[in-house]
Amino acid sequence: MENNQLTTVETAQKLGIQPQEFEMIKGALGRVPNFTELCAYSGMWSEHCSYKNSIKWLKTLPKDGPHMLAKAGEENAGLVAIGDGLACAFKIESHNHPSAIEPYQGAATGVGGINRDIFTMGARPIAQLNSLRFGDIRSKRTKWIMAGVVKGIGNYGNAFGIPTVAGEVFFDEAFEQNPLVNAMSVGIVREGETISATSYGEGNPVYIVGSATGKDGVGGAAFASGDLTEDSAKDLPAVQVGDPFQEKLLLEATLEVIASGAVVGMQDMGAAGIICSTAEMSAKGEHGMIIHLDKVPTRQAGMQPYELLLSESQERMLVVVKKGQEAIIEKIFEKWDLPCADIGSVTTDGQLKFYFHGELVADLPAENLVLGGGAPQYEREYKEPAYYAESLKFDPSKISQPIDYKAVAEFLISHPNIASKRWVYQQYDSMVGTVNMSTNRPGDAAIVNLKDSNKALAVTVDCNSRYVQADPEKGTMIAVSEAARNIVCSGGEPSAITNCLNFGNPYNPEAYWQFVGAIKGMSAACVKFQTPVTGGNVSFYNQSKIGDRTVPVFPTPTIGMLGIVQDKKFQTGLAFEQEGDLIYLAGEITNDINSSEYLYSFVGEKNTPAPYFDLDKEYELHGAVKKAIQSGLVRNAHDVADGGLICALLESSFPKNLGFNIDSAEGIRKDAFLFGEGQGRVVFGVEPANKAAFEKVFADAGIPLRKIGTVAKGVTVDTGSWTEDVSTFEKRYNTSIEDLLLQEA
Repeated sequence: MENNQLTTVETAQKLGIQPQEFEMIKGALGRVPNFTELCAYSGMWSEHCSYKNSIKWLKTLPKDGPHMLAKAGEENAGLVAIGDGLACAFKIESHNHPSAIEPYQGAATGVGGINRDIFTMGARPIAQLNSLRFGDIRSKRTKWIMAGVVKGIGNYGNAFGIPTVAGEVFFDEAFEQNPLVNAMSVGIVREGETISATSYGEGNPVYIVGSATGKDGVGGAAFASGDLTEDSAKDLPAVQVGDPFQEKLLLEATLEVIASGAVVGMQDMGAAGIICSTAEMSAKGEHGMIIHLDKVPTRQAGMQPYELLLSESQERMLVVVKKGQEAIIEKIFEKWDLPCADIGSVTTDGQLKFYFHGELVADLPAENLVLGGGAPQYEREYKEPAYYAESLKFDPSKISQPIDYKAVAEFLISHPNIASKRWVYQQYDSMVGTVNMSTNRPGDAAIVNLKDSNKALAVTVDCNSRYVQADPEKGTMIAVSEAARNIVCSGGEPSAITNCLNFGNPYNPEAYWQFVGAIKGMSAACVKFQTPVTGGNVSFYNQSKIGDRTVPVFPTPTIGMLGIVQDKKFQTGLAFEQEGDLIYLAGEITNDINSSEYLYSFVGEKNTPAPYFDLDKEYELHGAVKKAIQSGLVRNAHDVADGGLICALLESSFPKNLGFNIDSAEGIRKDAFLFGEGQGRVVFGVEPANKAAFEKVFADAGIPLRKIGTVAKGVTVDTGSWTEDVSTFEKRYNTSIEDLLLQEA
């Protein structure tokens, strides 16, 4: 066997394999692995592929729901029924570390990879979303990372031809060295026409299709499974290079070969490349494979077996074909001018045997390599961090009320976490494919048209990292709840979620405590809203150096939620529609300023509890909102979130230059009423003729409802307090981020 020198514990550790894991490998093989085999294990048993430090907790997440067609872990992406014989495949994943080293390619290949997860199932991607976290927008490094990430997402998505319909951007120094780049894709397929990522049938040929294989991305899974350091730039070859035009060809060819009926199974080559695809497909089908690595089309000469196994070159698939139908596959890929090579065949012994120029270079049991099989599973120590107990001591009564409330409103609406992200989204094509129904009618969630159907999809990505930092369990419940609230306010009904779990080093007990809390919070909220978890990914080792300390980024369990708009007439925007309409605030009004942008950024109080939240009341609110919208009683709806009530009202004012005249609630701190971010609240514009019927919906549901004012020409708060033109706030809102990016660092 080639490369048959005995490997050692030291060699294993250099590849990220712990001493006890090296012993596990020896036990599984009945011998010491050679270098190529050890490299295969280093990829498959990396955190990125094996979820070894998270899988025990991930198994506790709710996975069952009325619409589920493919549960978490069963396929490349989640699959839910949406009615009319259609199904939706959707998933979110991270590309954090690559984006920190090479922002453009890191983000671009993240977009490419998540789209392949969708169309390798036979679904055509129709919408993309993203969730981004950067450091201080004024710093030179953040500007460089942000420019590259946004350009990478835009250039890849635009060229690939899928609209970017929604997203979020958040800034904090916690993400200075380690940005978070989470990409989501949504696709449509007819029920029963999907293809599985499996392999079976002795003698069936195995093809690699798509781009030729190079050295880019070798070791990418291991790279994503460790801390970023000052030396991480040396890992640049671990960052993949994307080609969206090649991916567009691969999309069309893939859907055509699936429709031909000649395919047994198919899987995208993402993390860990060939070894991952061959192992996972074989383990799922309880078969094995013989693979001839020298038959893999390459774009670089002299590639070694371990490089061929671990390369993460983009735009590639592994396809198991029905024996005797090879010509069908080859003809289709020839038509699309894509490489298509027969590199092996399916066996029944469960072994993966890799040959290189006739020599057996690796002989591995497929089941032993994979998550849920022989890959290790750990439950790490966790403990409550000191900052959490300290935050509970916060006394809001010691915070003085601002002297100038208008100045606070101007500060908040121009803060980069709240201001318009148009500098970002204008670089994305949101209209290609003509499915985006939110361009001319913005709402809390993006509405995606389902052609030839009365239904539409409502999709959103949500997470306030600051809330999760303050209280991981409550903060994650809020993330799920806000996603559901956005879906409901837009006229949809929540169906299911995908998640991207971005946390620090799992060997840090305090960082792991955040992870455990987030899982508990997500479970509770998803059970409540009947939105099962369809899949996603875990990204550990996200840390930044602040001063002389290395600290985890704010924990960020990004929630990608899918909702169904049962009838397109239910679509509801956030914009005020008519002067004189009544403005209502539904939900509990509390004396709460905890973790608000106002308290954190304007006042400078950094360590406070998460904002007010009640899961049961939130759920009841959603039911009333849904009933009011479907009864035709609402002109517009917008949830109260970042920046509090004043920012929600201003955001509803900008689209049609219609402002508001409101009065603050008595008995409530004025800063809490205007700027607090207590959860479970929605602002409505209601036609006066619908006043009684609208109020009855909330009275019947027992939901607090307060008429706070009317839609007007300008902005007036507490008559005699302050007045301003809508355009003054809108200018600040629209130009703030651009102005900050143009400033010298």
